[in-house]
Amino acid sequence: MKVPASLLGLCLLMLAAPVSARDSLGIFSQWGAFRDPSVPRCYAIAKAGPSTRARDYEPFATIGTWPKRAIRNQLHFRLSRKIAPNARISLRINGWYFQLDGGGGDAWAKDRTMDAGIVSAMRSARSMTINATDTKGRRFFDSYPLAGAATAMDAATVGCSKI
Repeated sequence: MKVPASLLGLCLLMLAAPVSARDSLGIFSQWGAFRDPSVPRCYAIAKAGPSTRARDYEPFATIGTWPKRAIRNQLHFRLSRKIAPNARISLRINGWYFQLDGGGGDAWAKDRTMDAGIVSAMRSARSMTINATDTKGRRFFDSYPLAGAATAMDAATVGCSKI
C-alpha cells in the first residue's frame, strides 16, 4: 500500500516529540487524532498541503480538547512563515471567511464562538486556506484538505471524554 506523502509527513511530525507522550486514536485520510494523557489533551492534526514557496516553519492545523480546562475544539495554526506585526490573518472555508488572531508563526480563533463556527464550517467543506502577510511584506497561503477532518475531530473528542 502506498502511503500519501502528506500522511507520512503527519506521522513524522507526530514522532518529533517523545513517543510515550501520545496515544494514536487513528489516521483519517489527511488528518490524525491523538491523545496525550500526561496533559491531558486530545487533538486532531493535519499538515498543510505542499508548496514550492519558501517556508519558515512546517505548517499544521490542530483542533484540541483539554477536558480539565473545559476547552473543546480549540483551533490553532502553525503558519508557514513568520507574520508581520499587525498582519491580517484570514481563513477561508467554502464561502466563509474568518479573521484570526496571531503572532510570530501562529494563528488562532478570536474566541470560543469563532472556534465553533470554524469547526462547523470544516465539517462540510473540502478544503480550507489561511493567508497572511509575512515579515518581508509578501502574502502567503497555507491550504489544507479537509477529508477526514470531521472524523479526526470526533475521535479526539471521544478520546478525551473519560479523562
